Amino acid sequence: MSREFHSPMRPGDGFFDSLLGGDDPALVQEAADAAATALVRGARDSDDPAVAERILHLAESEGIETIAEVWSSSPAESLAGCLWRLYLLRSWVYADPVGAAREFDAGRAKAQVAQVVAGVAEPPGPQELKAMVDEVLRGIAGSDFAVVLLRAAAFSRVIAAGRAALDPDAAAKDVRNMLQLSEQLEAAGHAELEHRLS
Repeated sequence: MSREFHSPMRPGDGFFDSLLGGDDPALVQEAADAAATALVRGARDSDDPAVAERILHLAESEGIETIAEVWSSSPAESLAGCLWRLYLLRSWVYADPVGAAREFDAGRAKAQVAQVVAGVAEPPGPQELKAMVDEVLRGIAGSDFAVVLLRAAAFSRVIAAGRAALDPDAAAKDVRNMLQLSEQLEAAGHAELEHRLS
């Protein structure tokens, strides 16, 4: 009995597109980096005071989900990755300002230097924390981006210390996540300082 053998099917141009169903990750990353660079570097060159306010409210006007779609997969040390972490931090403070104030207050004694660098007004209530994260994000346009990152890192470190102090057992993962965020922002801040000095 003879069997017919067929040559393997060769997919056409649209075959892989139909399977993957998404944009090229390299192009998405390139767009994320370009947008972040324009936002950070371009905003600082602007004389328009409204630019800082537009940057501050970017997540509200565009939606954190839109920003996440573009920036969340960016490396932590990239501008896009830094901006994602800053907007994530601001969104969390706005979503739970009372909890954030409670954790910050609990962490102040354990991370005194970080508390000073973070620059939260005394006493650190919910409105003060919202004002601090807004001031940090305004700094993207108006001040040194390295300072913005280092202040956000210090704030995250105080929050991590507060979480550990309030609930040492249940919050272990949340403490680690906030410490990791702090370390990523701090490393990016130091890299930004080096970039500026080189």
